[in-house]
Amino acid sequence: MVRTYAIENGKLVEATAGGPIQVFVAPTEAESRELTETLRIDPHNLQSALDPDEQGRVEFEEDHLVVILRRPCNYTSADNFLFRTMSTGVFLFRERLVIVLAKDIAVFEGKHTFRLNSLADVVLKLLRVTINHFMGHLKVINMLSEALESKVSHSTENKHLLNMFTLEKSLVYFLNALNDNGTVVAKLKNSAAKIGYSGEQVELLDDIAIDNAQCLTLAQTYSNILSSLMDARASLVGNNLNVMMKNLNAIVIAIAVPSFFAGVGGMSEFSMMTGPERWFIAYPIFLLSMIGLGTLTYWIVKRFEKH
Repeated sequence: MVRTYAIENGKLVEATAGGPIQVFVAPTEAESRELTETLRIDPHNLQSALDPDEQGRVEFEEDHLVVILRRPCNYTSADNFLFRTMSTGVFLFRERLVIVLAKDIAVFEGKHTFRLNSLADVVLKLLRVTINHFMGHLKVINMLSEALESKVSHSTENKHLLNMFTLEKSLVYFLNALNDNGTVVAKLKNSAAKIGYSGEQVELLDDIAIDNAQCLTLAQTYSNILSSLMDARASLVGNNLNVMMKNLNAIVIAIAVPSFFAGVGGMSEFSMMTGPERWFIAYPIFLLSMIGLGTLTYWIVKRFEKH
């Protein structure tokens, strides 16, 4: 699938075929052949744009600039608390910008923070949008982590704890991706003269570098918090299970003691005292006695547990 955009009045707008900005989503064999043969994009660079584990980098080809970015994938409930990242290939020509994605995501979604005057500005916008997406996903991860913490404190099963391990794994993916993007931004800034960036565009690169560093720091903070408290949360789950087992043991003992006396003496003991004709008095007295004995046993067991 191919989407085409153009720059109008400093903003991106969808355009008909022939626009200078093309976004290829999961390119077909024919589209891949067009990219490699017509535009002379290196097949390795094209494959890198579709590889979810490719590292971010900047390369200069004969007639175009190659930028491999890392960005978060759209999260769905089917991902089960795992936030993944993906690669984005950016190929900047003199009069054309080609973006290659493995999955369909909103590439330019977000507020326009600066006016777009050239294709090079669109690359800067893509960097800014990518960082904003990481920030948004980090906020969601933090919210999920707090919700899981509340559930773990009262849980006796490992389900919520495993979900927290998955969130921690997601943060590792984010840290690697943000480090790669930081390297990309630094390389673009160092090569600003070669790319043709103006002083204003270099200042935007500085702002983007700062935003990426702040996002990286936030991801490291969340990762450190999750990893440092994970052992404590695992112990908490085990402690909750132990408390539940103690309560069950107390209930079992409380039931076993009156059951023993019922088995030894039988319900006829009170009938012998009151007489067979007054069984309706003997049976309630017997039931109340067993309930009282069970309650007393439970209280004694719980009292010894506290000590």
